[in-house]
Amino acid sequence: MQALVEHARTFTEHVAANAKEFERLADGQTPEALFVTCSDSRVVPSLITGARPGQLFELRTAGNIVPPYPAEDRPTGEAATIEYALRMLQVRDIIVCGHSHCGAVGAILRGEDLSAMPAVRHWLTHSTGGRTPPAGDLPGAVQAHAVAQLDTLRGYPAVRERIADGSLGLHAWYYEVHTGSVSVHRPERGTEFARL
Repeated sequence: MQALVEHARTFTEHVAANAKEFERLADGQTPEALFVTCSDSRVVPSLITGARPGQLFELRTAGNIVPPYPAEDRPTGEAATIEYALRMLQVRDIIVCGHSHCGAVGAILRGEDLSAMPAVRHWLTHSTGGRTPPAGDLPGAVQAHAVAQLDTLRGYPAVRERIADGSLGLHAWYYEVHTGSVSVHRPERGTEFARL
């Protein structure tokens, strides 16, 4: 914790050294993409993409799960983030990025007993829709999971509108924690992912 505190203490020096960039940010944000990824501390979107402040609007959830669009009387933070990114910020792309060594997808794949973590157990049902996931290797399961989140996103009104008018791209990525490599889903090749 001390290293984090020290960095926070001296961050103003970094801001001062990059004053023009940070002054521009005070006028508002115009991110290029909504980056949906796991809450896992090993996944750092700006490090993976090289994004500068203001380039990515982020949504982080356990297992990079996008829950189904909620009923009108039950809004969620995830739905609000997606709606804001699309309707207010006009992002042009949504990236759902899964990662190697994912505990959430691994727990689903292995059928782990999560009774001691009822909130986690309930959250993970959004991933599978209550169905047992197909057996397979973890990397393949994580990749299929990222693609499935794109299908869930297509159920959001703001996403449907932007796809219909051709102003939104949806992308599934897979990040390997131990190598740093990123693969992207190639829909024209079925379920295949190819390295960038």
